[in-house]
Amino acid sequence: MGAVGGGGLGVLGLPGTAVAAAAATGTVYIASDSTAQTYNSRYYPQAGWGQKLSSFLSSNIAVANHAIGGRSSRSFIEQGRLAAIHQVIRAGDYLFVQFGHNDATVGNPERYTSPADYKEYLRNDYIRATRARGATPVVVTPVSRRSYNASTGKFNVSFPAYVDAAKAVAREEGAPLVDLAAASRVHLDGVGIEGSKGIFLWLAAGQYPNFPNGVQDNTHFQERGAVEMARLVSRAVAGLGLPISGEVVPGVR
Repeated sequence: MGAVGGGGLGVLGLPGTAVAAAAATGTVYIASDSTAQTYNSRYYPQAGWGQKLSSFLSSNIAVANHAIGGRSSRSFIEQGRLAAIHQVIRAGDYLFVQFGHNDATVGNPERYTSPADYKEYLRNDYIRATRARGATPVVVTPVSRRSYNASTGKFNVSFPAYVDAAKAVAREEGAPLVDLAAASRVHLDGVGIEGSKGIFLWLAAGQYPNFPNGVQDNTHFQERGAVEMARLVSRAVAGLGLPISGEVVPGVR
């Protein structure tokens, strides 16, 4: 189960670098932000779902996690990160693309991308340009934040305009879709408001050496949450009817 990648966070992560995957039957490249990125041991127990994805795929599939914090669909392109993937992606490979968290930051012009522009970046740069290289793009809707309705106890749809845009462009382009927004919300509803603290990076002071003062983070995941989100992505992939669908480990399907 070859997981290859790197990262750290910006406002949604620390700077880091991604490493190309070793040769395998197929490679899943991940273009995303800090909710998916790989963290080194200095940030334990913080983790991203892309960091845990290889655990749910057979050894025929490598994972090259290029996700990095603070990037939107637009800035990931402008900084040459998508181009770096397109230089090495091959026929039979996959590009999983999940953005929305940073695209929605209206107050940050380096990141903000309107829903309409986000949709066209997905269409032209992530879907069509990836297909032109013989690889398969998989659109992933933005994973839910720890945002809920205190009256109902149900979790809110995070970044709804971006969720809708991602679903629309996937439908228009006939691209495979992993609706992680919906799947993660169902999971969070199941564990409940208090239980969701064990999914997100809610840590008590002194609980972990890397977070001596504790933290209450409603966006990023601790290891358990990253594992659960990777499981949800894998389960959805198993139902897509793609060659990779058969490479999801049997217990997850």
